[in-house]
Amino acid sequence: MERRFFLMAIYHLCIKIISRGKGKSAVAASAYRSGEKIKNEYDGIVHDFTRKGGIAHTEILLPQNAPQEFSDRGTLWNSVEKIEKSKNSQLAREIEVALPKELDREKQINLVREYVKENFVKVGMCADIALHDKNDGNPHCHILLTMRPLNEDKTWGAKSKKEYILDENGEKIKLKNGNYKTRKINTTDWNEQDKAEEWRKAWADITNKYLEENSIQNKVDHRSYLRQGIEQIPTIHLGVSATQMEKKGIATDRGNINREIKHQNAILREISRRIKALLNWIRGIGKEEKAETDNLKSTLQSKENLLSVFENLIRKNADNHNTDLEQYIGSYQFLKEKNIISVSELKENIVTLRDKNYKTTRAIKDTEKKIDDRVQLIDHAEKYLKHKDTYKAYTKLKKNKQDTFYNEHTAEIILFESAKKYLKEHLGESKTLNISKWKSEVANMKKEKKSLYNQILEIREEVEQAEKVKTCIEQLQEQKRQLSQVKRNELDL
Repeated sequence: MERRFFLMAIYHLCIKIISRGKGKSAVAASAYRSGEKIKNEYDGIVHDFTRKGGIAHTEILLPQNAPQEFSDRGTLWNSVEKIEKSKNSQLAREIEVALPKELDREKQINLVREYVKENFVKVGMCADIALHDKNDGNPHCHILLTMRPLNEDKTWGAKSKKEYILDENGEKIKLKNGNYKTRKINTTDWNEQDKAEEWRKAWADITNKYLEENSIQNKVDHRSYLRQGIEQIPTIHLGVSATQMEKKGIATDRGNINREIKHQNAILREISRRIKALLNWIRGIGKEEKAETDNLKSTLQSKENLLSVFENLIRKNADNHNTDLEQYIGSYQFLKEKNIISVSELKENIVTLRDKNYKTTRAIKDTEKKIDDRVQLIDHAEKYLKHKDTYKAYTKLKKNKQDTFYNEHTAEIILFESAKKYLKEHLGESKTLNISKWKSEVANMKKEKKSLYNQILEIREEVEQAEKVKTCIEQLQEQKRQLSQVKRNELDL
């Protein structure tokens, strides 16, 4: 059976803070993302990324009150580094977005430019953008934004100011040390919690605008799958070791699990979209019935016997052994098997498929979580047992010898302590490690998940059958329309 998969524009927007307190540098971040060589005047380090590939476009966008020399990213970010005095200063905000592969490069650039100007530059931020594309199917853009407002004289303004707290009489409240009670007030709303949501929605809106303008039907949604009402299976945590191996192109067990989950989620989303399209089509029939009294209504009413309709189609096309006949026979058999004799009953069947798809997805999701929980428990139990003797030997040493032993067995000791903490959190005071039992449970749950997934594939096959019924009905409707038009033309003659 032919498997059809539907592509859709991908939504991804991630917001990060470049902070000196975490060992980061705005100059380094800009140099890396733009593929340039820039010296950080704050610490004297030269960041040279001129050999970095995959950089498709870079650009700096400035508000009206920004100095013109900020058009040079080295000047811009060194100015930021200079104004920020604290060791834990927040230097820049980074927004990373996935670019729609459906758009060509010029339109991708225009999309980013419009988004940045409207949402950030317009309110006073300087923006440093860099489009990356390594031809690996993941075109994306890094947007570095300044976090201080600019004064009218083109100097950096303050991020916050102090405001006196007043008592019920409107008087300043004096503290025991002689100072007055104050609170910090941000000079901009850029750090407000609702801003992130606003920026996320804005990216979705403008992306959809560009897709629509370029006759691309795909849409993106900034909301999480949960908020969209879409159930999907969460991927599992890879861990440091597996992540590093996957980056090197080495497949891992946990990586394979995630690839399987992503494949399954793609199928689940596909089914949901196809069911939605079918229900919209049926609702459309109802609307057309009301609008057309002499055409569609007489052709296919919601209460009309579909089995009779397809029986007539099969008889009329019996001599034509073509694809249409095969579709008519297949659709008739599907309707008969499901005991569907009307459009309204077809709708009920599709709604049932929708509900079944949702419930089965939830069951798969719950089962996958149980599997992951057990696998994690097994992993930590095995690490605990593996490094238990090493840790026991470490604790029995005198303090003057422990440091040397720790340096020689750092990894083992850390892994043991981590495993011990995890097991205590999940098993309480129980010291029984039923690894063989847990592995048996995992095996059974995997069988259960496989059975549930097979149900999903069965649902997809039913959806496909319903789509074939839809195609046949649409063909019939079109034939009737053409016949009616011919009759009207004859009357006009």
